[in-house]
Amino acid sequence: MTMTDPIADFLTRIRNAIQAKHKRVEIPSTAVKLALAKLLLEKNLIAGYTELDTAPQKTIRIQLKYTDGQPAIAALRRISRPGLRRYVSADELPRVLGGLGLGVISTSRGLMTDKEARQAGIGGEVLCEIW
Repeated sequence: MTMTDPIADFLTRIRNAIQAKHKRVEIPSTAVKLALAKLLLEKNLIAGYTELDTAPQKTIRIQLKYTDGQPAIAALRRISRPGLRRYVSADELPRVLGGLGLGVISTSRGLMTDKEARQAGIGGEVLCEIW
């Protein structure tokens, strides 16, 4: 079965695992999902991730992070979707919760946060918001 929006599936699997208070979640792997997992690890929102070589497709195992029983990720929201893409220039980049949240931007230089894209002076597609 083909998936219409793999990034929304990635975010939904993480959201559901957090609600169920799971320690880890497994997600089918793609290059964008790996880059997103790497970004979440760099920003200290997950405890870690590994790529498993399972058949027929590789899988990403993400270890979720909790502090005193509270998840590091409070909410995930998909912004740009296949039916309505959201592209912004460098001066129109969104601030998530006044800078406390994290906006994930797909740029010509790869995935980066809204703050990194603003500093680099480049825009792109706003994939999601995390806080």
